[in-house]
Amino acid sequence: MRYRSINFLAILVTFFLSTSCSNVANVAEVDLPAGSAARSDEIRQAENLIKKMPDGPAGYRALGMAYIRLSRETGDPSYNQKALTVIDKGLEVQPGDQLLKKLKATVLLADHGFAAAREIGQSLEQELPKDPFVMGILTDANAELGDYQEAAKYAQKMVDLRPDSQSYARAAHIRSLFGDHKGAVEMYILAARTADPADVEAQAWCLAQLGNEYWKNGKYPESLRAYDESLQIFPEYHHALFGKGRTLASSGDLPGAKATLGRAQQKAPMIDTVLLLGDVYQKLGESEAASRQYAMAEAGEEKLGPHYDEHRMALLWADQNRNLDRALEVALADYAQIKDIYASDILAWCYYRNGRFAEAREQIALAMRLNTRDARIRYHAGMIELALGNKSAAKKHLSESLSINPVFDLMKSESAREELAKL
Repeated sequence: MRYRSINFLAILVTFFLSTSCSNVANVAEVDLPAGSAARSDEIRQAENLIKKMPDGPAGYRALGMAYIRLSRETGDPSYNQKALTVIDKGLEVQPGDQLLKKLKATVLLADHGFAAAREIGQSLEQELPKDPFVMGILTDANAELGDYQEAAKYAQKMVDLRPDSQSYARAAHIRSLFGDHKGAVEMYILAARTADPADVEAQAWCLAQLGNEYWKNGKYPESLRAYDESLQIFPEYHHALFGKGRTLASSGDLPGAKATLGRAQQKAPMIDTVLLLGDVYQKLGESEAASRQYAMAEAGEEKLGPHYDEHRMALLWADQNRNLDRALEVALADYAQIKDIYASDILAWCYYRNGRFAEAREQIALAMRLNTRDARIRYHAGMIELALGNKSAAKKHLSESLSINPVFDLMKSESAREELAKL
């Protein structure tokens, strides 16, 4: 789970549920996870469709969708690459196929190819100016690229064109970014209640996002209820398991967090899960287990494969005050491509750790420009102001951080309290 973004893949693909899917690879060569018999059948059917109609788009759409579904259900992003290969083959056969273009934009968004996805969305908008799915692509891409006014504009267009789970979820995300917690909760509840009953993962995803919104605002009981409902609908769902484990840790139930995060890591070893489980072990005094978790993250793609995210590692390195040259290098490269509030936040924190406090202050101001209720960003702002000698501003930001979410991080929330006590 990338620090900056929420994955809209679940609600994007709902649009295609009634469409046949496609793939080019032989199903015998595909390493499918346990319990994916339905997806295996979809792949076989799509392959047969391609064999029957190799010059038509339907089979390629179907196989691409089967891989996208596998990615969202298992948390394994490598299936997105398989989907992209299939979709590109389909576009070679049918370059103007609009559904294949939509699917390609969907995969690019999931893999953080936001600029390329926006370019496809803008092209599709010329052809389909009133297509709600296209409005969704442009909402997501603009939000991730930091163009929030454009994102809000397209989210409103999507709601106006088709008020449903997909548009409500986007409206919720935009409201959360602009600091409207109450409005975000209302929209996420609507998104969950209006999700396609046939797509349990989409319902579970919306509820997991609702849980995230509650957790970010320090409402741990409400957060746990949302995650539990998500897990009732889709047992062992990795997004809900991670969120529940994080909330249990914030609530002080470290043994419960350890067990739940262990299940989440078994399902999908996302880097945030690996690192948080390491922190939980550390808090429990299990230093060897914690070291193994951190070593797994440090090993990068060797251990985590497609789940590795160096941008998240840049944040970790800055948190731990080490490998600072590389952390800043990664943060600068990230910000050069994606100027959203989270890229600004990570860059600000890396500047701070490198002693470049004035530059850190400029970047953290950009991270706070929407008044997003994010405790980590406020904590970083407080520490930067403290380094500059601005004690009043530091106290304000650190207090806000703990007020928003008292345990936003097992380590840094303690640091915030310690610094406030000194002030």
